[in-house]
Amino acid sequence: MTLDEFRRTLTAATPPVLPPLLRALWHDAKGDWNEAHRIAQDVTGADGAWVHAYLHRKEGDLSNARYWYRQAGVEPAIDALDDEWTRIVRELLESRLGKGRPRPTKKNGGSLDPPCE
Repeated sequence: MTLDEFRRTLTAATPPVLPPLLRALWHDAKGDWNEAHRIAQDVTGADGAWVHAYLHRKEGDLSNARYWYRQAGVEPAIDALDDEWTRIVRELLESRLGKGRPRPTKKNGGSLDPPCE
């Protein structure tokens, strides 16, 4: 599935069959933050922490978001929420299709965004 195909699913009333984190981001895009958070908080690992961080940033709970960005090993995002959503969805889709490459993290010397000050 491409990013454009994923976006087209947002016209439906229910999500297609998706892995949990993509389903969480689908619900977020549809305006259901609570369902997105419910799904994301049950996914362990760096990707789960990244989605969790994004959701708390969107909620406005920046302290909690910073904690989850640290757990994900990524710099806190400072760009528009829609841009971060797109970046996460694209990365998860590429990873799911086996086309992904290691995501830039603090641990491997990369950065997705400039650090927040």
